[in-house]
Amino acid sequence: YFPFYIDPVRQVNAYIKNMFVQDFMLNRIYVKGEVSNCKYHTSGHIYFSLKDESGAIACVMFAGERRTGLTFRMQEGQKVIVLGSVSVYERDGRYQLYAREILPDGEGDLYRRYEQLKRELEEMGMFSAEYKQPIPFYNRKIGIVTAPTGAAIRDIMNISRRRNPYVQLILYPALVQGEQAAESIVKGIQTLDAYGVDVMIVGRGGGSIEDHQDRKSTRLNSSHANIS
Repeated sequence: YFPFYIDPVRQVNAYIKNMFVQDFMLNRIYVKGEVSNCKYHTSGHIYFSLKDESGAIACVMFAGERRTGLTFRMQEGQKVIVLGSVSVYERDGRYQLYAREILPDGEGDLYRRYEQLKRELEEMGMFSAEYKQPIPFYNRKIGIVTAPTGAAIRDIMNISRRRNPYVQLILYPALVQGEQAAESIVKGIQTLDAYGVDVMIVGRGGGSIEDHQDRKSTRLNSSHANIS
């Protein structure tokens, strides 16, 4: 027996949503940020996040709003202005921005840096055909540079086991996110190259453009070009 009333989760979430609904400012708000983790669902809905240097907010644009409120296809890193309302998705107990209209606001900083690095690498010849090596038809030793836990290594192991259970997988456990990721991946590439693997996989399991930002470095891409 409890001498006080206990609210079920459903009632708490409904109460919080009602607080959002009654907030005039949140019913019609313009939010500016960079598009991240954008997914166009088969239902016609669009799920994405808006990010800046301080944080992020989850967003959704339903198919009905999309027909009149969006005139272009959103891209990762693109800077946009979203008109909508902030409310609570009761099932998950989280708030998000429900977009009614989305307008482009120039090119996002992250995407601009990505394009700049791409141009620099092209000028250095990193994408030249001379650097590309044919993948061996029979591989006995496959080097893998990725996190020791996560979706990437599990997928590689499962597919390898199905297609060729006799192939040897050699994992270099690397950091794949954060400030030290590029240095860790470079070291992994160099280590496995010196070990003499037949082919090498460098990867991670998904993530937004921000998550991959530390892997977009000149030194990291140079290490790919310099392997024997």
